[in-house]
Amino acid sequence: MSNNEALKTTGAPSLEELLAVGQLASEEEMEGRGCLCIECIEEIPCNPCQTSCPQGAITVGFPITNLPVIDRSKCTVCGLCIPACPGQAITIKSVKNDKARIRFPWEYLPFPSVGDSVRMVDRLGQELCDGRIVSITNPERNNKTAVITAEFPRKFVQDAISIARSHTDV
Repeated sequence: MSNNEALKTTGAPSLEELLAVGQLASEEEMEGRGCLCIECIEEIPCNPCQTSCPQGAITVGFPITNLPVIDRSKCTVCGLCIPACPGQAITIKSVKNDKARIRFPWEYLPFPSVGDSVRMVDRLGQELCDGRIVSITNPERNNKTAVITAEFPRKFVQDAISIARSHTDV
């Protein structure tokens, strides 16, 4: 597929497209520590990820339509960029032993609760596996975008990006 082909035909970029632009961390990079992942492949005027990063680890630069570039050596995985992204395209992922964790933005009501069993979903909203809510943060500065952390089986780390909206029915 050419750049953006999956996005234009399915509504979401493919894993291959995301890996090609270099914004996803490899499983090796995620081992034992969080890694910032940006799933942005559209060259549109946008830079809240850059302006929200206190470490200067994300650069859009000029023109403002550039894709964001991550400097992982500067990133402290603080997560301030997650709720700042209007496209909800930023997550932080990590792996340890047979488990993976993801921090992702959430703007739906009702919020899940810590300890809830959930279904993890892929970029197209297709259910992948069972997961569990580990934490939820929603400070006022997030402007009503909560950041949720979920744990799930490691083998789904590159595909899982969120939870099913019907999480209360699980």
